[in-house]
Amino acid sequence: MKEQPETRAIILGEYIIQHRATVRAAAEWFGVSKSTVHKDVSERLKQLQPELYAQVKEVLEQNKQERHIRGGLATKQKYALRKAWKAKQAASPPHSPMPPDTWKNCSEMQNASYEHRC
Repeated sequence: MKEQPETRAIILGEYIIQHRATVRAAAEWFGVSKSTVHKDVSERLKQLQPELYAQVKEVLEQNKQERHIRGGLATKQKYALRKAWKAKQAASPPHSPMPPDTWKNCSEMQNASYEHRC
């Protein structure tokens, strides 16, 4: 989104209001940095369209108040996934590079250049 900064600020402001988006989400959607979004909606938009700026500011303030909740949910999800993965790993048999039924006896294993020894 390499448009004029003034046009970009208005488009970003409208997007944030319509989608109740965070600065990070808007930056990712439009392919610009968070700094660019923040500067556009907090400085440029204030001068260009003060009424749009006021609406954007409300959305961003609400997002700021809710970010600790989103962060907590992300952490909860992270540890739930980790717990599920560990449970799956514990339930599955350990990995062996060569299935045991192919081992004829320990002497063959000792003579071979495998990592597993008897």
